[in-house]
Amino acid sequence: MATMPLSQPMDTTHPASPFRAWFACAAGCAGEIPLNQISYYCPKCGSLLDVHHDTTALRTRSPEEWKRLFDDRYCRTTYPYGSGVWGKKEMVCPAVDNANVVSMYEGSSNLFWAERLGKQVGLNELWVKQCGNSHTGSFKDLGMTVLVSMVKQMISEGTRVPAVACASTGDTSAALAAYCAAAGIPAIVILPRNKVSTAQLIQPMANGALTLSLDTDFDGCMRVVRELCTKENIYLANSMNSLRIEGQKTISIEIVQQFDWAVPDVVVVPGGNLGNISAIGRGFLLMQELGIITKLPRLVCAQAQRANPLYRSFLTNYQEFHPIKAKKTLASAIQIGDPVSIHRAVKVLTAFESIVEQANEEELADAAALADQTGLFNCPHTGVALAVLAKLVHRGWVRPHERVVVISTANGLKFTDFKRRYHEGKLRGLQSRHANRPVELPAEYTKARDAIFAALEKQQ
Repeated sequence: MATMPLSQPMDTTHPASPFRAWFACAAGCAGEIPLNQISYYCPKCGSLLDVHHDTTALRTRSPEEWKRLFDDRYCRTTYPYGSGVWGKKEMVCPAVDNANVVSMYEGSSNLFWAERLGKQVGLNELWVKQCGNSHTGSFKDLGMTVLVSMVKQMISEGTRVPAVACASTGDTSAALAAYCAAAGIPAIVILPRNKVSTAQLIQPMANGALTLSLDTDFDGCMRVVRELCTKENIYLANSMNSLRIEGQKTISIEIVQQFDWAVPDVVVVPGGNLGNISAIGRGFLLMQELGIITKLPRLVCAQAQRANPLYRSFLTNYQEFHPIKAKKTLASAIQIGDPVSIHRAVKVLTAFESIVEQANEEELADAAALADQTGLFNCPHTGVALAVLAKLVHRGWVRPHERVVVISTANGLKFTDFKRRYHEGKLRGLQSRHANRPVELPAEYTKARDAIFAALEKQQ
């Protein structure tokens, strides 16, 4: 897909444009903060900020007009509207001039009909939203295009931004490094040492980011980057910056669009720092408010058992929340014990019929491997979501006739070591029920033939 304009861009950032967005306190304090002001917390109460849109202006277009506009832009060549994110610009970030949009035509990812896998887990209609089919291989591109574009906009207006920084378990750092490299903006990524895959570590290095590997976990990296951005005017790129949420909420709009504007019954989302479940919920709520959809799906947040603070809070009906020290999990990107977006997630989940469930290490590894055998190539975090889905089908919370979408957050190619060790039976304490090991033989026709037909007979 071309990333340079092949026709004159439509300008929705003209001063006469009715569309407007701003930061506001997530806890409800009065006041508006411009999106081009460096600010992460409410000046009155210290809560995180959310992006708010002028929905009165958005309602000046009818639901059918929005659908037609989004369909006309989808995957087309007028920059930047062919992007799955910037095709919804008015509902995402109207404050950025088109000339400052930093886009790699993210989004528009495949909604995979997992027919064989669905039948195996007891569903007639299972879909997997392949958010890992993106420029850097994860859903993080969807939010990073918005955040880096806003930084470029601020720099064009004279704001001094020496660099953009993030703490990361891998995917955020890759997205930040790539988009900053495209924009010519310095990037700093702070990673927990020996806790990200080699593929994830090499991405920011290759894109020229200053990469710091700290002897701590993600939560420790997050504490460092918060202090850095507070004291040094370096711009924060983690999901506590709600510009990221705005890009990621287009997942919801795109799913509905790919179903010809019909709403699925259930959406299952892996949860770590909890920005994505918050974003996806916000996307559905905005569409409902504008009349684009008339019902909401049920939401499921899936956590790894070794990093499950939201699940524990759910068991108290969210009356209690206690950060935990996350234990090492194969789902490394969601190995987070003190999620930044906890309050956003709880607010969203309580607005839906929803549930939080967990999966242990063996369940998530086996679920990822089983799905791979039906044509997918899943990251372990998608394995968490698939394992949780299987539990909910067995329990009856998800029924066989329902249309279910699982959010796949990253490309499995980032986790080949996890997959290799699974199939070699080298994941400690796991049986690897779906392992598929190579058959090693001498270079003799008869032995190869006999092995082939023996294997085919077993499959029948």
